[in-house]
Amino acid sequence: MTEPILNETVLKEEVEEVKEAKPQTLWKGVMGGALGCASVLAMWSLLGGANPSMTPPQQSASPVVAQTANNQTMIDIETAIIGAANVAKDAVVSVVNKQEIRSFDWWYTPGSANDLPSEGGELVTAGEGSGVVYKTEGDKAYIVTNQHVVNGAQAVDVIMSDGTTVEAEVVGEDIVTDLAVLKIDAKYAKTTIQFADSGAVQVGSLAIAIGSPLGSVFSNSVTQGIVSGLDRPHEIDISGDGIGDWTAHLLQTDAAINPGNSGGALVNKNGQLIGINSSKFRDVEGMGFAIPSNEVQSVIAELEAHGRVIRPVLGIVPVDVQGLSWRSRVKVLGLPEDMYTGVAIKEVTPGSTADKFELQPYDVITGIDDQKIETTSDLYRVLYTHKVGDEVNVTVLRQGEEMQFKVALEAFEQETLE
Repeated sequence: MTEPILNETVLKEEVEEVKEAKPQTLWKGVMGGALGCASVLAMWSLLGGANPSMTPPQQSASPVVAQTANNQTMIDIETAIIGAANVAKDAVVSVVNKQEIRSFDWWYTPGSANDLPSEGGELVTAGEGSGVVYKTEGDKAYIVTNQHVVNGAQAVDVIMSDGTTVEAEVVGEDIVTDLAVLKIDAKYAKTTIQFADSGAVQVGSLAIAIGSPLGSVFSNSVTQGIVSGLDRPHEIDISGDGIGDWTAHLLQTDAAINPGNSGGALVNKNGQLIGINSSKFRDVEGMGFAIPSNEVQSVIAELEAHGRVIRPVLGIVPVDVQGLSWRSRVKVLGLPEDMYTGVAIKEVTPGSTADKFELQPYDVITGIDDQKIETTSDLYRVLYTHKVGDEVNVTVLRQGEEMQFKVALEAFEQETLE
């Protein structure tokens, strides 16, 4: 049964009842209390009275003490957030993607991609994100951001924490990990961020996001939360066909991350970088994601050295078997009717690794070494654990017949990932 809620009306009624009580009722209460006290005193006397050897009953903690402890905890958290923000904020910048103004030619059908460059080639802001200054070397400072922040840019501006706008050069981009490196004149960089070991991050650790949500107007915004999860799989559609091509493994946080935070810093209580903010679930609050700092360091080293990440590729156009029709699976590829996994080779690029080692269109890759290959995401995941020059055993089904090929992985020069 639900207890009645004590509100102002109920309290007033009880007070009125006390006022209206008869004198003898109050008297009986006083007498009863006196008799009760006498009984307790007598019992206490029989038990030894105020014998110092007796242990007093345990008392609950004082509400004042508990409140003081809570206040101290809040002060400690606030101090950590302020300290972390002060350490890291000057290393966080806004990144502006600039592209040509495009005007629409209304003589053509709307939606038919008839955007035309405007006369004069004026560049305007096409999008904004965030970035983090992580290194100075000689007269250059280096900034890491998301690849999608600078994608398609014809020029890139960086707005420093003090409001200074600087022209930046794109050093390299990697669409797979969604990371890019920029460089600017080192004289504009006040500080650089320190990297933390993301492998040591724990669920529940303090996480502080710094960036430019909704653009540079709100630059150096700070939001706080915790690390909500580790190694979260996140499907990425690189080819744009609606099918996940690559599975990223990200840090999850409930610190507020919004458009414009992309490429910004996720830092720990010491102001050290634990991740680069990259994405969030649309229309879902408190589920943001960041690329772990250990992976960031590995990728930016390659982008600095080569302008891209050199990965082993096969040189094929892959297709997930699970997305194919019965006719394609059974009649064209020669697979059993109940087989829905594997990666079919749609095309082999001339001169590629696959071409040199006699892989053919319509072969279905089912394994690499001792790893099963069921999807395109599996294929990339396994390939990218290897280095250029490694030899691997590729298992395929060719019209239902299992075959194995020993393939030396190469870095094939092409824009596609396969």
